[in-house]
Amino acid sequence: MFGYIFESANKRVWSIVRMCRTLNVSETGFYKWKRNRNKKKSWQLLLVEIHKILSEDPENDNYGVDRIVLALEQRGKKVSRSTVVRAMRKGNLLHESRRSPDGLTKADRKAQRPENLLKGDFSAEAPNKKWLTDITQVLCNDGKLYIAPIMDCFAGEIIAVAMDDNMKKELCIGVLEDAYELRKPGDGLIHHSDPGSQYTSEAYRIALARRHAIQSMGGVGKCYDNARMESFFATLKKEKLYRIDTTKLKREEVKKIVWRFIMYYNRRRITTINPQGYPPAIYRELFEAGLLKPTA
Repeated sequence: MFGYIFESANKRVWSIVRMCRTLNVSETGFYKWKRNRNKKKSWQLLLVEIHKILSEDPENDNYGVDRIVLALEQRGKKVSRSTVVRAMRKGNLLHESRRSPDGLTKADRKAQRPENLLKGDFSAEAPNKKWLTDITQVLCNDGKLYIAPIMDCFAGEIIAVAMDDNMKKELCIGVLEDAYELRKPGDGLIHHSDPGSQYTSEAYRIALARRHAIQSMGGVGKCYDNARMESFFATLKKEKLYRIDTTKLKREEVKKIVWRFIMYYNRRRITTINPQGYPPAIYRELFEAGLLKPTA
């Protein structure tokens, strides 16, 4: 602040030496301030890089600290997490926590349920070894839209997704058939879900048995038993659906928004789960091409 006083009207009245003595500051300090006053601070330069990352894709404005750190590393810039936090705080880029999705599917308490084979281990050493599925809902202008994806545990990729105005077992069977058509996994794939009536239905169990899949199921009311799938729903909602007023949009419009987000999620969105932040589909493709080794 004293430098500004020097540089304004006072320098025309008093000498630099006299003003330094009067204000009890050193001449060296004044001239150092004068040399550096137009230089950007390190956090400002870092903020410029962060804004570049966020502007690369319209969806990147959802990036939090961890993904920004990874994005900077991908560009050859090693910066500590605390440094990124400070820069993002100064730039008002830190995200506030948003709502978490509630459980939707209801358990059929009379149905026989398969064992929980995953027991919270959502890692996989290769694609198509473990799949997760669940249902969530979105309120639209013309009613509810139910979204049923299937995720591959290997890289967190959404393999297939089905959407409809109901959450009947046919919705879940349809997305299962789509996923098998796309991936054609071998025998013994573990297919995990919550104990919703759709997944305990005879028709669903037959659909899995025909494909030689092994069904796994979490406990009633235990969202952590399918935590990775719930995490995807939270990401979809807080990064996209909660940021728009879906109640003003028709189901078909929201379907397109969900499809676009899943394409972004699979191929462009940096993830903190995979090494070096690779998006799920990119990580899988590199693995299948023999260009990296699994970490599971």
